[in-house]
Amino acid sequence: MLLVEETAPAQAALPVAGLRNHLRMGSGFELVEDATEDAALAGFLRAAIATVEARTGKVLLTRVFRLRLEDWRDPMGQPLPLAPALSVETVELTDAAGVVTQVPPGRWRLVPDNQRPVLAPVAGSLPSVPVGGHVTVRFTAGFGTGWDQVPADLAQAVMMLAARYYEDRGFDGSQLALPHGVSALIDRWRAVRTLAGRGGFGRRA
Repeated sequence: MLLVEETAPAQAALPVAGLRNHLRMGSGFELVEDATEDAALAGFLRAAIATVEARTGKVLLTRVFRLRLEDWRDPMGQPLPLAPALSVETVELTDAAGVVTQVPPGRWRLVPDNQRPVLAPVAGSLPSVPVGGHVTVRFTAGFGTGWDQVPADLAQAVMMLAARYYEDRGFDGSQLALPHGVSALIDRWRAVRTLAGRGGFGRRA
């Protein structure tokens, strides 16, 4: 499986002013408002958003993703790795020679789910993936395009984590455990990973 983010969160959607206020309240120091400082705060916010999304499987700000699979997990329904999925844009089959065939939208549908959205067939099963080829699914996921649409607990977790990154430039979130407060906020959003193996959707009650 290969998952690629095709679009990034818009700069205007990042709560830079909110982070500045959060840092000021936490430290008692006034931050200088200039382009360099704003760019640094935006960088910490993007890092915090990426960490929270990786831990929960939830997309905070809406954008487009491309999922490549060598075969369907289950031809009766392919779970998508991110939620909430808003729409599936295209489904394409690529054969061993690199020839791309677009699957008509009438053959598939999106089954929304807060934990595990599914690309399902309209009838029968999903189209067979060519031997030696792959299937590519482009889909849009996210809570919304504005920060006010992000659930409050996830937004607060991002703010706390971005502040941690700012205050300790040497902190590496990929290597160290999340602060307890952040983990507590995101715990109920954690996704159950079910992408490995076959047959999960077909046996789902």
